[in-house]
Amino acid sequence: MDTTLRDGEQTSGVSFSASEKLTIAQLLLTEVQVDRIEIASARVSEGEFEAVKKITEWANNNGFIGRVEVLTFVDGETSVNWMLEAGAKVMNLLTKGSLNHLTHQLKKTPEQHFEEVGAVIALALKNGIDTNVYLEDWSNGMRNSKEYVLQYLDFLVTQPVKRILLPDTLGVLIPEEAFNYVKELVDRYPGIHFDFHAHNDYDLGTANVLEAVKAGAHGLHLTVNGMGERAGNAPLASAIAVLNDYVKNVTTSVKEQSLYKVSKLVENFSGFMIPANKPVVGENVFTQTAGIHADGDKKNNLYYNDLMPERFGRQRKYALGKTSGKANIENNLNELGIQLSDADLKKVTQRIIELGDRKEVVTQADLPYIISDVLDSYSAVEENVTVENYVLTHSKDLRPSVTLRIKIDGEVFEEHAQGDGQYDAFMNALKKVYADKKICLPQLTDYAVRIPPGGKSDALCETIITWSKEGKEFKTRGLDSDQTVSAIIATQKMLNII
Repeated sequence: MDTTLRDGEQTSGVSFSASEKLTIAQLLLTEVQVDRIEIASARVSEGEFEAVKKITEWANNNGFIGRVEVLTFVDGETSVNWMLEAGAKVMNLLTKGSLNHLTHQLKKTPEQHFEEVGAVIALALKNGIDTNVYLEDWSNGMRNSKEYVLQYLDFLVTQPVKRILLPDTLGVLIPEEAFNYVKELVDRYPGIHFDFHAHNDYDLGTANVLEAVKAGAHGLHLTVNGMGERAGNAPLASAIAVLNDYVKNVTTSVKEQSLYKVSKLVENFSGFMIPANKPVVGENVFTQTAGIHADGDKKNNLYYNDLMPERFGRQRKYALGKTSGKANIENNLNELGIQLSDADLKKVTQRIIELGDRKEVVTQADLPYIISDVLDSYSAVEENVTVENYVLTHSKDLRPSVTLRIKIDGEVFEEHAQGDGQYDAFMNALKKVYADKKICLPQLTDYAVRIPPGGKSDALCETIITWSKEGKEFKTRGLDSDQTVSAIIATQKMLNII
């Protein structure tokens, strides 16, 4: 069960719109093919109610309504009535799984709690709603009040409940405990379907998932990108990869090829950025940086493991930096269709090492420029276009303007233009120059700006611009302490490429 839209939305600062929730729900069920999704908590807000209605209407029309679940509460008729109005058919009832929570939060006896839980389950059944039951704080319950947990489970097995959900609510379990606690319950109640719900406070979420499944857990609760409260939940992509590779007698319906797609969609909708080193879905996880690793890849795949990028619709990359070595650079040159002699390759390698020492980001797109700079040749990209000078103005209540001098194939042009910003004004001046030459510039399709962590005022600014020309996309990058200047450097690279 994916709970990105319920537990994952409890990530600090994250709130999905109704249309975003519907899009994610559709992708999870139809492409990623998770078995179930938990989409909301009952009674939270009017907006949440409308989102649930959108999803349940779509699910009802497409045969998924039994796979859409909502968190509800022990509140008499209130949650059940909310479910009926929202059109949901499966509720995950939040109840107390530890004596500590029961005593200090509800201030009730076990018998009182069981009676109230039973009443809600009966009401749901009467209204055609299936019930799963969460044992909140179950992990601490097993540690500190196991007698209560077993007493409660002895009651629940007499109820019309589909699944019992075992959350490590505070993310406190270690793998050994996850295995032992789940196994004890699976052995004691062999006819019951148990789900395990891991949190990641000690970065053990995926490990605990693996142990819970080995112990006989029948279901898992996971979130895209590991979203969730505090340190988040066990991540969907990592858990699926581990299960597929290390638990041979267990299968899931999840399509690995779709995991990266849903990861990027959720990243964009949530604004919750995926760390570059996040397993399976991070930008760097299929990138070899050390030259010795790239060399080993060429020699019988010495540095490959079972996590092949193609499984997840991705490709292996070879990063360029001070540890790159000749093999990394050769791999990138081959992708660009560039061949160098051993002597020239050695010079280029040395230059990339120097850039790495200065902490500059070196990309495959930079290679032609590094080659030209180091070898003083134009065999890769000839520098026929140079932005020689410019004046950027930005004044209150006046439109930004640029005066530009540019040399193209030895001919110098000057133009002046205004724009909505300094870079827009620069591009307008540039378009005037190229219009005179009857050349159509590529379309700018994406403009990304990055600065190093810490946000110091003297930090370098990296601008990465994506261009589109004749149906093909390419990127150029500029680096400077001034954002507009870094964009101009990236634009000059584009002009030479075309």
